[in-house]
Amino acid sequence: MQEWRILKTHLPDTIYVRAYENRIDLMRAAIVGAAGTPYHDGIFFFDIAFPADYPARPPLIHYRSFGLRINPNLYASGLVCLSLLNTWHGKKSEIWSPSGSTMLQVLVSIQGLVLNEKPYYNEPGTGVWPGRGYWDKRSNAYSEDVFVLCCKTMMFLMRRAPKNFEGFVADHFRVTAPAILSACKAYMEGRASVGHYYASNVVDHDGSSSSSSLVQVSDKFKGAMRKLFPDLVDAFARSGASVGNFVEQVAVERNANPRDVVDRKKKGGMGKWVWGKLKNALGFKKKKKNSGKNKASSSK
Repeated sequence: MQEWRILKTHLPDTIYVRAYENRIDLMRAAIVGAAGTPYHDGIFFFDIAFPADYPARPPLIHYRSFGLRINPNLYASGLVCLSLLNTWHGKKSEIWSPSGSTMLQVLVSIQGLVLNEKPYYNEPGTGVWPGRGYWDKRSNAYSEDVFVLCCKTMMFLMRRAPKNFEGFVADHFRVTAPAILSACKAYMEGRASVGHYYASNVVDHDGSSSSSSLVQVSDKFKGAMRKLFPDLVDAFARSGASVGNFVEQVAVERNANPRDVVDRKKKGGMGKWVWGKLKNALGFKKKKKNSGKNKASSSK
């Protein structure tokens, strides 16, 4: 199949594909999000089926969304909206051409044109009126939401990676986990704008930075990331990534040490422990059990 020869020769290092020996009409692709985008270091999976009359018709592609919509072109249902796939209207030069279009072109388009730096502008009608400043503000907020959803996607993948990609997913996040968590901290603290962790001087992977300039981050994003961050750290730790320093940071923020957190989870969960702390702070006391029977007395 000519498609395979093209993919083997020209496929970028950040796009991976696998096919089935007994079903050459099926393929699975993994695209790694590029630096400089809110998708950086994430993995995005696409299931591909070639119609019987391919290339007369474009391939059918389903995005593994986990029910999350991370892009205007990628629906929670799995639909990939792209002119090249004839799932969106476009100019003649943009739609599928049986004589010139290839699977490589589709994958590169998804990585470069869909999973881009400012995905908000993928939505038709944005950026025209009333002015660029208005749209940029909305774009930044959208990128914040996208990054949160990408972190959730990472956790879904570590919990249940697509078949035949289990090792790839585990190895990828074991390597990238420190950088991803450092980026999370930098974004929450306003030391880098979402998606631009690698473009800043925050490159030490320990959550610290010498940068003195801060960027504006929404309270909504900060709240979402504070809630998500401990679960993301835990997911990376379970996958075997070296994130001990982040485990300690989470424990300190919970006013406990890592071992105490584990022990309390075993004894009754963090919720029970937090409730106990709250009762102590409010001055509630435990009722003492009677050590013996009450004696009744009467007087005349």
